[in-house]
Amino acid sequence: MCQMSINKNKKTTRYLAMATTGLCLSLMPVSANAQTPDSPDSVEEIIITATHRAAPLSEHAGNAASIDDVGFIAAEHVSDILNRLPGVNIQHGNGQEHLTSIRSPVLTAGAGAGSFLYLEDGIPLRSSGFANLNGLFEAHTEQAGRIEVIRGPGSALYGSNAVHGLVNVLTSAPGDLDSSTYDLSWGSHDQVVGKLTTRFPGDEHNGVLAVTLKHDGGWRDASGYDQQKATLRTDWDNGQDSFTFVVSFNNLNQETAGFIEGFEAYRDEALAKSNPNPEAFRDAHAIRAYLRWDRQLSSDTTLTITPYARKTDMDFMMHFLPAKSLEQNGHKSFGVQSRLYKESGENIIIAGLDLEYTDGFLSEVQDEPDLFSFVTGTHYDYEVEAVTASPYVHTEWEINKKTRVTAGLRVDLTSYDYDNKADTFLDPTKRYQRVADRSDNFTTATPKLGITHQLSEDLTLFALYARGQRAPQTTDLYRLQFKQIAGDADPEIVDSIEAGLRGSEGPVQFELTGYVMRKDNYFFRDSNGLNVSDGKTEHAGIELSFLADLHETVDIRGALSYAKHTYAFDHLSIQDGNDIDTAPKFLANVRLGWTPVEALRTELEWVHMDEYFTDESNLHKYDGHDLFNLRASYKLNENFSVYGRILNLADTAYADRADFAFGSHRYFPGEERFFAMGVRVSL
Repeated sequence: MCQMSINKNKKTTRYLAMATTGLCLSLMPVSANAQTPDSPDSVEEIIITATHRAAPLSEHAGNAASIDDVGFIAAEHVSDILNRLPGVNIQHGNGQEHLTSIRSPVLTAGAGAGSFLYLEDGIPLRSSGFANLNGLFEAHTEQAGRIEVIRGPGSALYGSNAVHGLVNVLTSAPGDLDSSTYDLSWGSHDQVVGKLTTRFPGDEHNGVLAVTLKHDGGWRDASGYDQQKATLRTDWDNGQDSFTFVVSFNNLNQETAGFIEGFEAYRDEALAKSNPNPEAFRDAHAIRAYLRWDRQLSSDTTLTITPYARKTDMDFMMHFLPAKSLEQNGHKSFGVQSRLYKESGENIIIAGLDLEYTDGFLSEVQDEPDLFSFVTGTHYDYEVEAVTASPYVHTEWEINKKTRVTAGLRVDLTSYDYDNKADTFLDPTKRYQRVADRSDNFTTATPKLGITHQLSEDLTLFALYARGQRAPQTTDLYRLQFKQIAGDADPEIVDSIEAGLRGSEGPVQFELTGYVMRKDNYFFRDSNGLNVSDGKTEHAGIELSFLADLHETVDIRGALSYAKHTYAFDHLSIQDGNDIDTAPKFLANVRLGWTPVEALRTELEWVHMDEYFTDESNLHKYDGHDLFNLRASYKLNENFSVYGRILNLADTAYADRADFAFGSHRYFPGEERFFAMGVRVSL
């Protein structure tokens, strides 16, 4: 850990210090997690995602949140980490599956895959048109140096899929680690997690290897998973040039427990533990690599070029649909990010160009007998080649000593070349439509305009207009169903306005934000499992994150959000003004921390999920729930620590996910009380 004081009148010196020091992941104001409290003016929070470089949060014209203490959380699932942030609701399915909500309802299918951008060190985990609905399990979140989240449309530096929000998982830099660590924990239902972090120090060349091995026996019948993740990072610097090389690997083998059915079935312990689909599984493999080269062209200008490559493959049974089809998908991608960063006094200009080529495939085959409109045989079998080119510019200008303006624009040029490998089948009365070979091209633009104004030494006011826009997912275009027409899907557009206040007042540090958004060309799947390509929705909410020292040994921190997400069009059972299903209005995560001595940290967490409708006609609902979790960590000496956690402390019966589809109430039951303990050795 390291700390760095900041002289607010010497920006150039500050940036050079940050570049040299790297990510100083100590106790930062309004960060979601930290081991112990810090005084409001000791360290200013630094974020990476807003500009691809370390910069003070106070100068960012929009919301941003970071999670620094991933190790203390010791998450069983990525939802345990991200749900500590306001406006974020990651619903845990089974095993490592999840659905995401960021300033949105919980989205499924192509909307869920394409509305959120998941990044590793600023590089998308997947190609934009081939996103994974459960994509966060591919990131090495268990050993991230830091995780940053921007809610709402991403900045001009990020294009397609940064519509409702983005999550950037930052790898640990070798310079951030004081030692190598070995971590082993044991938990309920035969869970075992081993984590290794090994440093390779040198004079100019430093490296770190992080490995996570997980086995979970599953708390439901015929379920569980094995997962392996590894990240190798090396950094070296020769003065004028600096390099970072990262290669990441993920493998998941999961036996999946599906929905249970029946009104409030999750309250029945036997039903909750049952698995109606014992044959369901998910096997996924991914490998990614990049090399970032920073060349200092002059004292105020830096050129960055980052070539990267990725390959993914995934097989899984679609247990959430009556057909229970086998889907196989994957893609390989090659790309390069390039940008020029120029700082002139207090003004910044970033200009860049991102290029990418992707070759992807998908097949869907039903072995089960015909059921309703789900028919035996091949549903889809196709390949898609995609090319994207994305020029952008991001600028920041100081109007006076207290006011800064941010403006940016990104244009994404997307080209798909679709190759159908099965017979063409176009019968509008049938569920599955297979179109002939075709090409599709899209041009999307994402402007932004923001302002920050320093009201006082401790308070900053900000406002931002931003547009999020994405080309359709390849599944939106070529996995057609009833009455769909080839080429019918248009780019999805979200226009967002937000305003907020961040800073500190006495012992309290906070960020308060309000927003309104309008979305057009919303492509989603209705409760009958049919695609809708022309939806319109409206979103409005208020979010608060805070941290306060109640006593020298007691602190409280948390995230609260209230939002209303509604349909703005009519469609079959949808009426204009209806609440969107799976969109709880009020979310809360509040944590009471106690640090009686420096070596001991305990935390009691309250998680509140408000009630929400489970269908678009607003006829059925889930009542919501409240959960309590307890975590503790004790450092015995410089080299040895023990820790533990109890999740769902009150053993509450609840649903991680609830919906109403195909005429039935369906639930992913929430896990019963869970215990885990572990040891951590640092050498």
